[in-house]
This record gives sequence, C-alpha cells and structure tokens, in this order.
Amino acid sequence: MGKIKVLPDQVANQIAAGEVVERPASIVKELVENSIDAGATSIRVEFKKGGANLIRIEDDGCGMSQDDALLSLKRHATSKISDTKDLDELTSMGFRGEALPSIASVSNFNLQSRESVSGSGTEILINGGKLAHCRECGMPPGTRITISQLFNSVPARRKFLKSEATESAHIVHTTRLYALAHPEISFSLIDDGRSIFRTPACSGLKDRVSEIFGKGTAGRLIDVDESEGDLRLWGLIGAPGHSRSSRHEMLMFVNGRPVESRTLGYALIESYYGHIPKGRYPVAFLFLEIPPAQVDVNVHPAKREIRFRQEASVRGFAVRSILKALRDSVEIASAPVELELRKTKSDFGKPEGQATSKESGPLVIAKSLREKPLVKSDQSGNIAIDNDPVANSTPRETNKDLPEEPRSRKSNSPSERQWRFIGWGQTDYAIFDTTNGIVIMDTISLQQRIVYERILKEISNRSVAIQSLLLPIPVEFDPVSAAALTDNTEMLENLGMSAQLFGRNFFRIEGIPSWLPEAEAEPYLRDIVALLRKGGLSDKNRSSNVEAIALKSVSRLVNKREDLSETELQNLIDQLFNTSNPLADPEGRPTFIEISSSELHRRFHRSF
Repeated sequence: MGKIKVLPDQVANQIAAGEVVERPASIVKELVENSIDAGATSIRVEFKKGGANLIRIEDDGCGMSQDDALLSLKRHATSKISDTKDLDELTSMGFRGEALPSIASVSNFNLQSRESVSGSGTEILINGGKLAHCRECGMPPGTRITISQLFNSVPARRKFLKSEATESAHIVHTTRLYALAHPEISFSLIDDGRSIFRTPACSGLKDRVSEIFGKGTAGRLIDVDESEGDLRLWGLIGAPGHSRSSRHEMLMFVNGRPVESRTLGYALIESYYGHIPKGRYPVAFLFLEIPPAQVDVNVHPAKREIRFRQEASVRGFAVRSILKALRDSVEIASAPVELELRKTKSDFGKPEGQATSKESGPLVIAKSLREKPLVKSDQSGNIAIDNDPVANSTPRETNKDLPEEPRSRKSNSPSERQWRFIGWGQTDYAIFDTTNGIVIMDTISLQQRIVYERILKEISNRSVAIQSLLLPIPVEFDPVSAAALTDNTEMLENLGMSAQLFGRNFFRIEGIPSWLPEAEAEPYLRDIVALLRKGGLSDKNRSSNVEAIALKSVSRLVNKREDLSETELQNLIDQLFNTSNPLADPEGRPTFIEISSSELHRRFHRSF
C-alpha cells in the first residue's frame, strides 16, 4: 500500500483553519470582509465571552440562494475570481474561498441568507464540519452567520486562547479597523448584550474617527490628500507634536483593506523626524489607493501583510505627501509671536548686549510663567525632586533579585578633583580645565543618571509614595491596551500609579508617583501600557520591570535644558560620582568626555 494518501475534507479544512482562524477576531475579520463584498450598508457584530461562546455577524447585503449558500461551504469556492488574471485586478476583500469551510470545521456553524428577490431564506447548520440540516427560513434580505462552541472539536486549539478580556479587545479592534476603512457603512458592535459602539454611516473619515476614538483625538489631526500618477494617499495624521509611545495608532489601509505595511510605516516615521520627540510614534489613519496590479495581497495567510511591486516609489510618494501636509499645517498654525532676547549659558561672562550667535543672537519665545525645574540641588548637595514627601521614608521591603543600592563612595568635589570650571558650551555642556586636559560634561545626562538611580531605589524598595490627585484625570485606551491595563492593576500600584476603571476602556488616574508632574500623568501611563503590550514588563522578572519604568520616568523628568549656577553644578557632580555608574546616563550615553593634554597638543601640532 502506498505511503501517500489524500486527506479527508474535514481534516483538510481543520488544517486550513489553523491559518485562517488564529483567534475569534480572525473569524470576525473574515465574515465582515464578506459582508462588505456583499454590498452591505449596515453590519452588526455580536459576540459573547471573547467570541469563544458566540460570534454573530449580520448584514443587509445581497444575500445568497440555497445553491450558492451550499456551494460557499466548499473549499476554494468563491464569487470573487475565476482565473489567475483576476488576481491582478482584485478589488474585493476576500477571494480565496477558504474562510467559511474552515470556520465551519471547528465550530457549530449556522448560516442564514436570503436574496432580495426570494420570498424566503436558507438556513444551513454544520456541527464540527458535518452538515446537520439545510432548510428554508424566514428573514430579511441579507446574511446572518452564527458561530458557537468555537474549537470544541479541537480542544487543543481552545487552550491557546488568551483571556476573555484580551480576545474581546482584539474583536473590538478588528471591528474598529473595518469601520474606519468604510465610513459609508453603518456598524454596530455588541458584547454580551452591551453596545460597545453604534456608528451610523458617516460623510467623512474625521466623523468616523471622532465617533470611534473620541473628539480629543480627532481634533488634533490634519488632512492628507495627495495624488501622483496612479497613486493617491489620503486620510488624517497627527499634527506636529502630537504623538504616542507605541505604534498602535499608526493605522494603514490599502485599497480599503486594513494592512500592516513596513513600507508605509517607515515612510510615516521618517516623515515625522523633527516633528515629534525621538522614540515617539505619530498618530495616523492613512489610505493608499493604488492599481491592484501593483500590490500583492496574497503574501500572508490572514491577508494582514502586503507587498508592493515598486516599494521605493510608493515609499517616496508617501514621504512627500506626508511632509507636504506637515509643512502646510505649520504654516497655517503660525501666528505672530512675542519674541525677546534672553541671555543663555554661553553668554556668561560676556559684556551686556554682546550676541552669541553668528547674527543677532538666539531668539526665545517669551513665556509669562517659567516652568519650575524638575530637578535641582539643595544646599546640602543632595538631588531634590519637587513635591517629594518620601525622601526620608523607610523602605517597606527589599528583594535580593532587585538591583542593589549604589554603593556609597567618597565624593570628591570638582575642586578636590582639580577641575576648574571654565564656562558653558552649546548651552548644555559644562567645560572644565583639569590637570590632565579638558573635561566636557553633558548636564542633561548627568541629571538623568542621578534621578534614574533615585527612582530605581524607590521602586526597588517599594517605597514610592502615591500622591492623590484632587481632580482625577480621565484617560481612554483602545480595547487591547485597556485589557493589558486591567490585567496589571497591582503591578501599576507598585509603580506608584493608581488608575481605576471608569467605564468600558475608560480609566481615571487617581494617584501618581510623588516625583511625577501632574501634566505628565497621562503620557506616563500610556508609556507603561505600551511597555506592557510590547512585552517590556514581565510578572516573572521584577528587576527588568524596575529598570524599564525608571528609564521611562527619567525621560519624563529630565529632558529640558535648565540654567544651573556653578554651585548647583558642583553639587550635581558630587552626586554623580556617588552613583553606581557615573560614566554613563541610563541609556549608555557618556555623562562626560575628557580630551587629554597630549591629544590637544597633537591636534595643534605642538611638541613638548
């Protein structure tokens, strides 16, 4: 007997389901795509228990006859294409004909469909890949598909599902993507009988973004609409300065299909260089229209990723379009601003009125109120952070697995080290003359190292004092982020943040670490959630958690230039040399560099 044999259809369908049905959200994706292809003007998505117990998709599309309904459950049966040439002109969402038989093979599958010209509809019930019945039913024109008992026939697959909250969040995110991609279609999303959102057909993308992501997000977006040859890029992007700590709101659509595209993603990030801080990501809802023959949508089993025939030209066009929109927004937002000349650190010791720049000196926007420095030195030379009630608190407990407290060492002042302060260079750099040469110190890196070790110690010893807020700060997250935050509330409290659930995907920040400015509370919480989603925080490795959060805290607390007196600078240097690693800031950049006398002599071609 031969070794090779043809698999039964049921087994083949269950294998195909491994690619098509990764999780309940994959089912929602495939069925919503079918509803869109059917010309629906209204789509209703309902699910229970994260989709494992029930998923129901109902639309008012063209519907199917009984023969077509039965045929749709055969493998590779589709109305979208008929030969390979159609793949070059593909305009539909689905085309492979694998979704329905694959889903039906791993669930209790009920399909009801009716064409508008028919007096009655058709109901087909399949249980675990086996046809139970096919009969007439009464229903309005359109299609209704109900999936229950998902993966009951393959319990091993069911064990790999995440928590109910996580799976629900993925379904909500998927439905939101298609609601954004097709604002002309009315969408309803129901979870366990509760309405997540109901959005009618909208006249434009901004209205749909406002309904799904809130008016706050929509109000900080600018329009993009550029064409070049056969390409068109349109949509909404964040205004300069508006950013997120993760890529989760960089949403791309190609010919109406939500996709993950490195080409468009890199083009977006590259375009925002200089418009948002380093390490932050823009907000974007971008739609690329391109001839179907120039894009391959069949390179990923779930059709999430795509490939362009001419990657470089698409990327260049996207960069040019986004840059133009950003430039236009800056010109529109520009207005007359009161300017004044301000003495900078490089002006110290110069005659009054002498300019430091090549022309007329630095122009600085006048501020009515000067921000309080986040970090400063007291008279005793210890680093002080504003509103810090835990400076003398006793640690509640210690852990051997956590980073050790920096060892105390003898601190030599700059004078004892024979460093003579000369002045400031390029605003941030303190210059010293030493017996061995010249030392140039980065004052921002210096302060970041000091603050990092202070915060590291407090979080490690669980001695972070929580400062209650008089007015809680409301924050809205996307479903996946909200699920991550809900699952890690205890970890959050250990880090000094108190955020309570206030509604579906809404939280209230009620307490923050004593060293965190209130204005940074929401961005700081979003940074933590982004770390949770990327796997940057772990329940098992608390030490890495402490370091990751301390790094985020430092970037929030010390990222601006601060005027320092010579005495304050000396105190900070004393503290620097009492830290565990005075040579580098928390990210590994040097705190100071030394140019030896011999190097100076060599560069000036002097010999001694």
